[in-house]
Amino acid sequence: MLDAGLFQTEPTKFDVAILNPPYKKFRSESRTRQLLRRLNIETSNLYTAFLALAVMLLDKGGELIAITPRSFCNGPYFRPFRKHFLQNVNLTRLHVFESRDHTFRDDDVLQENLILHAVKGMPQQALVSISESHTPDEPTERRRSVPFERVVRPNDTESFIHLVPDENGHALVETMETLPCTLEALGLAVSTGRVVDFRARRWLRAETSSETVPLIYPTHFENGLVRWPKANYKKPNAILYNAESATLMVPAGVYVLVRRFSAKEERRRLVAAIFDPEYVPCNVVGFENHVNYFHERGAPLDRTLAWGLSMFLNCTPLDTYFRQFNGHTQVNATDLRSLRYPTRDALTEVGRRAGDLLPPQNAIDTLVAEILEIQ
Repeated sequence: MLDAGLFQTEPTKFDVAILNPPYKKFRSESRTRQLLRRLNIETSNLYTAFLALAVMLLDKGGELIAITPRSFCNGPYFRPFRKHFLQNVNLTRLHVFESRDHTFRDDDVLQENLILHAVKGMPQQALVSISESHTPDEPTERRRSVPFERVVRPNDTESFIHLVPDENGHALVETMETLPCTLEALGLAVSTGRVVDFRARRWLRAETSSETVPLIYPTHFENGLVRWPKANYKKPNAILYNAESATLMVPAGVYVLVRRFSAKEERRRLVAAIFDPEYVPCNVVGFENHVNYFHERGAPLDRTLAWGLSMFLNCTPLDTYFRQFNGHTQVNATDLRSLRYPTRDALTEVGRRAGDLLPPQNAIDTLVAEILEIQ
């Protein structure tokens, strides 16, 4: 209907579209992706493709109601879709199901889900209704009207969609978004581990030898530190170090690592750990692709600064704030770059007082709160 070629005619327009679209990823070279590109739709998942197509088929003033995963709200893969969607609709209401495993309990869904309502071709209204319930069966819900600029920040080049259903959540947003520094201003960067294990299979080794270097997976995280090697584990502990594999390594030193994926049942989205060559002796190290690592523009971090950064990333308020725009199991490097951070001096002070072991959660939260108040 939308891609009629030389004999294109105006497609039938609809007043209402109600969707529970299919969820499936597809590759950039796939026939599906090629067809969507002919309509100037850039996305890598069927559910956002269905949403974009439905919007194109709606008449002006037509309504869209859909239940979907929350993953389109953030992350680089959905950036083109978010921009296309928000340019074409007036977003009026969003309802979030906080539980990952109740809404579609029989389908092994790894994401929180939401219901959205939007109207095509109308100016964006000033207030958006945001509501939340734990499951579809919950009799009560938290609901409030939120200025649109709090849902999508006016200067946010990523167009992240923030879902904050209560006043406490908004107060937390104000606190976290008024932190003084970007990652770039701190002189730091975050990257995704370079070792994609299925592509580097010929170099992977279960056991260490004189020809290998450590290969770090999320499973090596233990109480805020990287503990390596791990015996009797299905993933390899080491990677062969040679001229071909050397480009996948980074120089040994202190780094802060963050898991890219959380387990389905876990409440924490952000889990950080310190890689320290005092505990894992080596000259170079490989970080697997399921790990993000913070560095100082390619070089290792100062140890005290690293501990302060790890404490900040592991604090409860940041995790709560992060989950307001991240509703799935993945933590992208783009998400971490979008955060605001305390000053370098404040992070160093947190690290100085933390010591060399991750304290209990309540102690982390208390110490980080004290330092942020000092700022």
